[in-house]
Amino acid sequence: MKDQKIKVGAVHAAPIYMNKLETLQKVVSLIEEAGKQNIDLLAFPEVFVPGFPYFINSYAPPAQVSAIIEYGQQSVIVSAKGGDLAAAREACKAAKVGIVLGISERVQGSHQLFNSLVFIDSTGTLLGTHRKLQPTYAERYVWSQGSGHTLRTYGFEWSESESFTVGVLCCWENTMNLARQSLIESGHQILAAAWPALSTTGGFEAVADIQIEALAKNHALTGQVFVICASNYVDKACLEWLERNIGLQTHLKAGGG
Repeated sequence: MKDQKIKVGAVHAAPIYMNKLETLQKVVSLIEEAGKQNIDLLAFPEVFVPGFPYFINSYAPPAQVSAIIEYGQQSVIVSAKGGDLAAAREACKAAKVGIVLGISERVQGSHQLFNSLVFIDSTGTLLGTHRKLQPTYAERYVWSQGSGHTLRTYGFEWSESESFTVGVLCCWENTMNLARQSLIESGHQILAAAWPALSTTGGFEAVADIQIEALAKNHALTGQVFVICASNYVDKACLEWLERNIGLQTHLKAGGG
């Protein structure tokens, strides 16, 4: 309806780096805060839980092995019965907030990981999961390749008789024209674009934010939709974890969002 107004929020925050349980607790607190602000849809950054694996771009591959193993252990198991996301789903229901949450997803009973975005509506229902179609560059050390069957939109309840449709694209998926076109043809109203703190990474400082803004505006204009961008923040704790567990590095700095 033409009078439909949806209030959205973008999370620009730092996770409790490489700590799944504490970061999920932070997710719950952010959902509760969004409820107090009467937000209908809250969009989180790429792999907010347990944080983006910045080590893949900051160290030589042999130095990353133990970090990748730990990353798998801190990744999220998605289950229709609750799993790691049970508390977040309850928080969505209590606060009447829908979310798109970026997670590193671990397939139950295996070590296979995906860069995923989960859709949870304001009733606490897990609507679905999108797995990033193609992990970018060194991300292939960590995540498996997704597939097109997860590239779809979901309806979020807005009132008893109305809903709004949401699609997602993760990081460089926003550059994939056929992926964008697939969402456009599905009739989405809002695109949640999830990003890491790209501007904090060596070589991207001057161009990352310009590129992200251009991609968002392009999709908004060509798709005639609203785009909400959420980006991670690299804090001191993240940098300290990298130095403590892997070693000194010069490719990543604090900032982002």
